[in-house]
Amino acid sequence: MIGNKAYLAEFQDFNGGPVAFGGSKGYITGKGKIKTGKLDFEDVCFVKELQHFNLFSVSQMCDKKNKVLFTDSECLVLSPEFKLPDENQVLLKIPRQNNMYSFNLENIVPSGGLACLIAKATIDESNKWHRRLGHVNFKNLNKLVKGNLVRGLPSKIFQNDHTCVACQKGKQHKASCKAKSVSSISHSLQLLHMDLFGPTSVRSLNHKTYCLVIPDDFNRFSWVFFLRTKDETSGILKDFIRQIKNQLNQKVKTIRCDNGTEFKNKDFIEFCGSKGIKREYSNARTPQQNRVAERKNMTLIEAARTMLADSFLPNT
Repeated sequence: MIGNKAYLAEFQDFNGGPVAFGGSKGYITGKGKIKTGKLDFEDVCFVKELQHFNLFSVSQMCDKKNKVLFTDSECLVLSPEFKLPDENQVLLKIPRQNNMYSFNLENIVPSGGLACLIAKATIDESNKWHRRLGHVNFKNLNKLVKGNLVRGLPSKIFQNDHTCVACQKGKQHKASCKAKSVSSISHSLQLLHMDLFGPTSVRSLNHKTYCLVIPDDFNRFSWVFFLRTKDETSGILKDFIRQIKNQLNQKVKTIRCDNGTEFKNKDFIEFCGSKGIKREYSNARTPQQNRVAERKNMTLIEAARTMLADSFLPNT
């Protein structure tokens, strides 16, 4: 690409669309040739916004069978006949794909040497952040680091040495049933799972003994409500559905829950009917069919139980 039309021979107007370079943006309005005698440049795009700068394409030079060599001070375009005097001088070969020279570090760097790219946290530091974030799984902890999702979390690889006794106490459970391999849900609020657990053996500080958990099947985002009695469930769900529609401008399509009277009552059935919300109930004594909500309950209870065990407090 060039910013000076005077250098172009056989110029013709050409609408090549927008192009970005160096944080700026321009438009390709023509193209032509640059003839230097030894080496001709074909299909050179004219971008007025480049002004006094020119951009050189290595891949296009290589398409003409030329060799391109970069040094610490210059770039050399060599003839197609040029050959390396000694192949042993080649330290690294990078393949060309889609006009880009890209490579996978895992293919050229030993797995043990990848630590130089991002520091590994010590075992004590890994356990510290594991405990700070509610004994989160180490795989998810490293995902938080990769996405820079937690303010203050150091950019390090956290290692699991499998010595957290609190996790072994708080997260052991029976093997779960297999889930279906392909999901039919394509957007959020298409299907909401619901479950209510309680009463807990000890009341909360606000005298709540029940917990209503509502996970979204599409992205597993969850809402949690604490209740004094089961009778509050219907009113909370009505307010929740109205609020979701108003705040997110989306409608709840389907609700899946068990056969508890807090969900299967005349008042709530009539409300769902008026809103056009489909209801799905699991079979009796088959909590596996309400798997998503039941698993979310377990996740919440395990997190609380694990933090209590880690703090050397009784489970109550």
